[in-house]
Amino acid sequence: MINNKKSYIPIIILYVILSSNIVGQNEVCFDIESNPNPNDAALGIFDKYVNVLDCIHIYAVESISDEKVLHAASIAAELLDNDEDGDIDDPNIESALSSVLTVMPIFNSEFSNAIDDFFDSYEGCAGAILFRDEIDPSQPGHWGDDASVEEILHTINACGHVEQYPELYSLEPNSSYLTDAMDIARGGQWLSIPSSYPDEAWYHYDDWTCDYECMAMEYLYWCIVTDMGILADIETCEGIANEWEPCTPDLFESTDTLMFELVNNIENKLPQYAPDGNYCPDNVKIVEQNKKRGINDFFVYPNPFNSFIKIKLNLIKFNNININIYGVKGDLIKSLFTSKKSVEISEIRWDGTDNNFENVSSGLYLCVVEISGNRHTEKIVLLK
Repeated sequence: MINNKKSYIPIIILYVILSSNIVGQNEVCFDIESNPNPNDAALGIFDKYVNVLDCIHIYAVESISDEKVLHAASIAAELLDNDEDGDIDDPNIESALSSVLTVMPIFNSEFSNAIDDFFDSYEGCAGAILFRDEIDPSQPGHWGDDASVEEILHTINACGHVEQYPELYSLEPNSSYLTDAMDIARGGQWLSIPSSYPDEAWYHYDDWTCDYECMAMEYLYWCIVTDMGILADIETCEGIANEWEPCTPDLFESTDTLMFELVNNIENKLPQYAPDGNYCPDNVKIVEQNKKRGINDFFVYPNPFNSFIKIKLNLIKFNNININIYGVKGDLIKSLFTSKKSVEISEIRWDGTDNNFENVSSGLYLCVVEISGNRHTEKIVLLK
């Protein structure tokens, strides 16, 4: 729920512990504390608190389970520190969020009287709110199940990007790259919901309670998470088609070229990888060990994936390279790349087919990169 009141590429860490998003408890390196502001007119209504990297302050009422509170904290951390190296990716966003006391309030439901009490008194920035039933730690960011990614992105964008980079993200008509791109995506500049959108429109938001600025914030969210691959499963694509058509990364790239360029421009430092509900920056040591063994910038995303998965790497200094996909029993599924010479590679994609170009079933697979005898494995999950 957006509230309009006042208010290439880093390494993603994927290793054995992170398979816990399939089974088991997510790993979140934060602690829930008692409310540090119990006497504050706005914040005193909450019972639970998590400080996320000194940028976003999670406040939750007592009825929210610890698991859900920590899930929200993890999602916030992953969106701010997308490469999970312990440092926020964009220092300017860090400064913007910390300077206005940015909070992510979590209430029991939309009918809670505490919501009005909070916004009547709060003077910092709260770009959105979350409700108990909108949080599902087992399905991070999945549309219709877990709204944590959406609402926390709204908060980061509204309290950080809009204020820090107005030429890119300002929400008023004719004010930014974002609104210019949205007017194209909607087939014209609609200050209110039209009776029908033009046939060429691919973004047709139809909630009459959402004004132009609200629609621009929603549009930015759709673009970021589409590029992450969060929306790429068939059920989600069908469920959001009335509002947003280019639901897969491929469709986004070919349809909304302006926003695809903005989202993927590394200078803009927007999050590139879907949060999985696990955040513990000490995990970066695993990557450092891989680098010492001779591999540089190897990561896969989105993971889980639907239409395709990207294998990002830079092997310019290495010989005898093999990249293969295996089943969990060690059976070779797909030979993606082989070279005995030193070559430069930036990206390899796997589309979920085997060596006979037949679609494989959903499940867990292993992406194996072999370099001069050294073997590096990442677990990947195909969802259909």
